[in-house]
Amino acid sequence: MTAADRPVPPPLHELESEVMEEIWRVGEANVREVLHALNGQGPKQRAYTTVMTIMQRLDTKGLLRRRRSGRTDIYKPCLSREDYLQARAQAEVDAVVEQYGEVAFVHFARQMASLDPEQRRKLTRLARRD
Repeated sequence: MTAADRPVPPPLHELESEVMEEIWRVGEANVREVLHALNGQGPKQRAYTTVMTIMQRLDTKGLLRRRRSGRTDIYKPCLSREDYLQARAQAEVDAVVEQYGEVAFVHFARQMASLDPEQRRKLTRLARRD
């Protein structure tokens, strides 16, 4: 299955995004490891069951893959962070263009024109790669 054949991954909510960022960072982890990492990052403490539910939902949504190791579930991402961002960006741009048509292109062009020349060159090189 090529990237174009895959269904568009769903957008992430705040806690889903935090969990995915941690899983992308480490490659694979169980619930307790993700919980420990998230609770060590800020003042808001998450409950084990909350993180477990989010990770199970991400598995159901096709963003994480779960495998059993003894009595522990180990999760790993189904897509790299870059592939996820690429797919979401494409879906969002497609939706904006579909809804707003030429008006969206005018705003994209204005945004490009407001960039400094080096940033414009970099984006042009990136666009040619895809």
